[in-house]
Formats: sequence, C-alpha cells, structure tokens
Amino acid sequence: MYVGTLSFDILLGDVHSLKEKRSVVRPIVAELQRKYSVSAAEVDHMNLHRRAIIGLAMVSGDAAHVTDVLDRCERLVAARPEVELLSVRRRFHGDDD
Repeated sequence: MYVGTLSFDILLGDVHSLKEKRSVVRPIVAELQRKYSVSAAEVDHMNLHRRAIIGLAMVSGDAAHVTDVLDRCERLVAARPEVELLSVRRRFHGDDD
C-alpha cells in the first residue's frame, strides 16, 4: 500500500473577503476530488483572505499510480489562473516505511 500527500500553499488574486476566498478555493478542492478521487480540503490559513493551504491525500496499491495522480493534481492547481502557487510539499509513504 502506498500513500501520497500534497500540500499546496497558494496566493489568491483579487480577493477581499473570506467569502470571496471560499468562492475560489471550493471549486479547486471539488475539481481535485471529482477528477482524481483524492481526499482534499483547505487545511490552513483559514482566517487569511488571500492565502490558503490545500491538502490532499490518496492511497493505492501501485506506487506509479500514486505518483501519476499527484503529478496531475499539481499541474491542475498550477494551471489555475486565479491563484499563484507559492509552494508544493509532497510526501510519499510505501510499505517499507
């Protein structure tokens, strides 16, 4: 069994309230969940209206599949024009851990 996690630190563009922030972050989280069947949520910077940390995790029996899905998720978030991807943290745990 292999577990992969990603943590995206993102800066939101022209956002002036927490309500506007939710209208940007929620669709990203929903698209990650829908397209890639990962668990995803906003996990930090909840009280800041221009920053967000989105975390996601997935489990698979195939290490290559985990790597492929994490790569796709990273490209999806990086391609969103309404956010600037400041950093990505990736963790991978396998049977040897």
